[in-house]
Amino acid sequence: MKLLVGLGNPGAKYALNRHNIGFMAMDRIAADHGFSGWRSKFQGQTCDGRFGSEKVTLLKPETFMNLSGQSVGEAMRYLKLAPEDVIVFHDEIDLAPGKVRLKTGGGHAGHNGLRSIHGHIGPDYDRVRMGVGHPGHKDAVPGYVLRDFPKADAEWLDDELRGVSDGIADLITGDGGKFLNAIALRVAPPRSSKSAPKPKAPPPAPEPQVDTRSAMQKLVDKFR
Repeated sequence: MKLLVGLGNPGAKYALNRHNIGFMAMDRIAADHGFSGWRSKFQGQTCDGRFGSEKVTLLKPETFMNLSGQSVGEAMRYLKLAPEDVIVFHDEIDLAPGKVRLKTGGGHAGHNGLRSIHGHIGPDYDRVRMGVGHPGHKDAVPGYVLRDFPKADAEWLDDELRGVSDGIADLITGDGGKFLNAIALRVAPPRSSKSAPKPKAPPPAPEPQVDTRSAMQKLVDKFR
């Protein structure tokens, strides 16, 4: 069994924030794969589904980002899971928008949601790092992640979320490469290898005919 956790903040005020990209990923997966309806449990919203023989629970903690670990720890204990059965989806300012990377274990890099999860279950869980870009200065980060995605980001964001949904079954079975490839096929589909046909060159102009008539013949022909 796997527990997939999307990080974010509850409420309509935060729904479209960069910080809520984890919530968005959970909603996309649930909608595309026929999961059960969302219900309140584990200090958050959860729903259940399956990928083949693998049972999967999705969790959106409603403790607010800084206390995400309370919800994750409660769910993990109730479901009798180990940290390696947990996959956390979160915003990543150190990746460009549209970029996604996988990571197992390690530090929290100052992300308050991950910091809280570390405190409750330790660092040995998997992460899906979803790039949202960096504002340029660390002091600007809190305001940046708590602002909505601009309209200009709507296309790549939708492609990325659909790609996550396309590849989620592969991630569940441990094939991270296929998962990332599914995202890449949505965000940056390969261009056709067939080049456009070259325009046909115009036919060569006919060579002028050489007049072989004698001067007398030209004169005669002139007065015919």
